[in-house]
Amino acid sequence: MSDPHTDTSPPAAAGVADAVSGHWAERILPAPLRPYARLARLERPIGWWLLLLPGWWAIALAALASGHRWPDWRLLALFWAGAVVMRGAGCVYNDIVDRDIDAKVARTRSRPLPSGQVTLKQAVAFLVALGLAGLIVLLQLNRTAIWLGVASLGLVLIYPHMKRFTYWPQAFLGLAFNWGAILGWAAVRGTVEPPALALYAAGIFWTLAYDTIYAHQDREDDLLAGVKSTALKLGRDTPRWLAGFFAASIACLALAGWLAGAGAVFYLGLAAAAAHAIWQLRRLDIDDAGICLKLFRANRAYGLIVFAAIVLDMLV
Repeated sequence: MSDPHTDTSPPAAAGVADAVSGHWAERILPAPLRPYARLARLERPIGWWLLLLPGWWAIALAALASGHRWPDWRLLALFWAGAVVMRGAGCVYNDIVDRDIDAKVARTRSRPLPSGQVTLKQAVAFLVALGLAGLIVLLQLNRTAIWLGVASLGLVLIYPHMKRFTYWPQAFLGLAFNWGAILGWAAVRGTVEPPALALYAAGIFWTLAYDTIYAHQDREDDLLAGVKSTALKLGRDTPRWLAGFFAASIACLALAGWLAGAGAVFYLGLAAAAAHAIWQLRRLDIDDAGICLKLFRANRAYGLIVFAAIVLDMLV
């Protein structure tokens, strides 16, 4: 038997700290594929949901503005596939850039690269494969949407570096993660119009809220690693700032709905989304990592409430 202190074989069975317990990617996939699933965060689906939902908002609201009674199912499916693939690619790129920092943070040192489950060359090859898959999805859209998708790569490339230079990396995440609001509108309407920009702004404020909650899990480790976040910047004033972020998100959503010609059902749905945000603020304890993770994941419901509000308004 090898010495456990010198054995360098990759721990293929090792999990990741904040993964969803019992996820299918850990139960069903063959052991050699699991590190790649972890690298793409398949066992943490909240990430692709948060990337997907602004695109779904835009597809639905653009359909409403066009007088349709239902969003285009083909576009919804394409955006779902694109969100899963490109969120995975973004995570792989982020882990390549942050592999040294991740090794210093308790919650992230179990990720595949710092823990040795995959090598740097394997991660780069996987990134290329995911990028090609994303390109195939993108090419199914119209010309305007294709070029907008290509333009988003600049935001994806700079985001992982921002935590080294600014206490507002969550703002850059918002710029990248909500590009689907512009892309989705263009995929339906063939152009970018004011409602899409309002949706984009709504998503950015929403990201500032949920990712600040998420960042409070890592405050102490981030200080030790020398990286920055809104959690460190805002500190004990976080709840007040979060209330402002959520309020701005709701206001921008209301503006988008007004510009697109949405009706009363949409605004009732926004009231439900606002109630969900208030619930998050009341439950928040920035010193409880478990609560922060739970509330971060709960933002899928916030996004789905907004999507449902648009679709129900179309139907009614």
